[in-house]
Amino acid sequence: MSSPSSPPTSEPQHVAMETYWREVRSIEEEKEEEEEEEEDDRKSMDEVELEEAWLRGAGLSSLVTGSSSGEGPAEALLSTLTRQQAATVKKRLDNYNQTLKKKNKQPIRDVRDIFSMPTDDSAERRPQPPQRAESAPSGRYHTTTKTIRRHTTTVRPAFPTFPPVEDQLSEHTPTHTPTHTPTHTPTHTPTHTPTHTPTDSPTRTHVSPSRRADWLLRDSPYSEGVAEHRGGGACLDCLRFHGDDSNQPFVLPPPQGVASVDDLSALDVTRLGFIALIELSTLLGALGVQTKRTRPSRRRSRDGGVFGVPLSSLLDSDRKKFPGVKVPVVFQKLLSILEQTGLQTEGILRVSGSAARLKCLRGELDRCVDGFDWSSVRQVDAAGLLKLFIRELPIPLLTHTHLSAYRAVLGISSLVHQLQALQLLTLLLPEAHRDTLKALLLFLRQVVFHQDQNRMSLLNVSMVMAPNLFACRHHGNKRSIARQREEMEEAVGGAQLVRLMITHQELLWTVPGFLLCQVRQMNEASCRRRDVLMKTRRLLRRRSGKNDRNQVTELCEGVIRVHAPLHAKISMAIQLDGQTRAKDITARFECENSPSQCLYEVGGNIGERRLHPDCVLLEVYHVNPQCDWVLKPTHT
Repeated sequence: MSSPSSPPTSEPQHVAMETYWREVRSIEEEKEEEEEEEEDDRKSMDEVELEEAWLRGAGLSSLVTGSSSGEGPAEALLSTLTRQQAATVKKRLDNYNQTLKKKNKQPIRDVRDIFSMPTDDSAERRPQPPQRAESAPSGRYHTTTKTIRRHTTTVRPAFPTFPPVEDQLSEHTPTHTPTHTPTHTPTHTPTHTPTHTPTDSPTRTHVSPSRRADWLLRDSPYSEGVAEHRGGGACLDCLRFHGDDSNQPFVLPPPQGVASVDDLSALDVTRLGFIALIELSTLLGALGVQTKRTRPSRRRSRDGGVFGVPLSSLLDSDRKKFPGVKVPVVFQKLLSILEQTGLQTEGILRVSGSAARLKCLRGELDRCVDGFDWSSVRQVDAAGLLKLFIRELPIPLLTHTHLSAYRAVLGISSLVHQLQALQLLTLLLPEAHRDTLKALLLFLRQVVFHQDQNRMSLLNVSMVMAPNLFACRHHGNKRSIARQREEMEEAVGGAQLVRLMITHQELLWTVPGFLLCQVRQMNEASCRRRDVLMKTRRLLRRRSGKNDRNQVTELCEGVIRVHAPLHAKISMAIQLDGQTRAKDITARFECENSPSQCLYEVGGNIGERRLHPDCVLLEVYHVNPQCDWVLKPTHT
């Protein structure tokens, strides 16, 4: 049976499309009943609900509830936004208030009570270059009226600044290739995600150094870098990577300017999500891409078993036996079976197992997962159960909230900006969903890496997984030509998104420099009073002549005190230079039978951040001079 309205394609593409439709038909055969009423519910979300959900997701719930507290997280968040980001919030709040008025309801907050917008919008049309912290506040940043009153005598900490986009990239030539590009070393600790060197890429054996993702290091948001798109042009990143193979992964820049989302504290990740949502909406708006959040479908979740149970519930149950686990144990077990025995199996993931056998195995797992006999599960069974687990999640792996935004990414013409949008979307995922997606993408990359044995190319893997991650209803050949064409576009689009996520997965978990900077600014704004109090206490201790153990760090430039609670020598003062890296510090505390440890940046303008072994510490010291440096076991 051929796929509907199949266009003339090359043989590999045609085979891949047949793979997609076979997977869709297999999924539909497993369903016992249609849920047509869900689509009507998803379309019924009105403007008030839409804007209120967005404002709450952006950490601005006080603007909806009418809270007048000027020291809350919303006030700190608003003080960190750029003009374009603030304009996005203002537009959302305006729409929210206008919609309330149409329903004869009184708006909670007037926009003019929150924002002090300049009448001249020239700064929005042309982003200002980054300014030094010692100079006047940059015109690129917007402040609330309350922030203006409170910030008249304060100065921001010296956050890192980078040259503008125009200085980094020439019009026709790529940037200078650095002499050293650090790569991540694979690790098997539960908190670190294994990151492969370029030679581990399943699609290419060599990655050109010119494809380093330098945009991650800029302190200017992505939304400012796409201003040229408003006039129908292309930004310098688009010109630089135009025509390059999108299957070739980008190389991550040095780690001191960026961070992995797993390396940040829970509070910092929450604040990161607020800013990422605002930036995503601003970026898509600047690119002319429209999205609309839909109401989640009504799918009943189960309280017990494995399938149809929320990821958070599964993890709560698993952590009673395996503390610290980040991916459901049953999901890990299925991946382990496939990695051990299925990577060389021809057609793995594509070949469907017996529907009756899958139903039986599912029932056994739901009844007693602890006593389940995993030795009886074959590779084809594990593949079927894995895909079934993903499809049956009551909250999709990519969440109801942002599924429409994922599809909207396909409307972006530039590969670089597609990846930037996917990165922001990934940072918005709940932790359980993000960690499970990471485990899945790592496995899929291994499948593609063994394509010579299993005959599963990147295109085939993407086509198989797309209907499991992005639900697509296939109605056969009785539908209209327009509907068939729409189904074909959904198939190709979903597979394209999966392909991008597999190829460029390292970028998805990386926090770009500007987001990390805004998180620091938000922390600094939230904790200003506490910092002033701490400085006053330190000054009193100095005047009283008391010995402060951190006095060496405060008096001597470039000296830090590393705290190592697990060692006999609890702390050590270390003089930093431009070559000192985190791994150099951990090496000083290594001894026989000691656990593996990581260096953390704690406090100051960050909650907590685990430092990459290759991170240059002097740069971190300049960004956050008031932080503590703590060695902790790797597994914490």
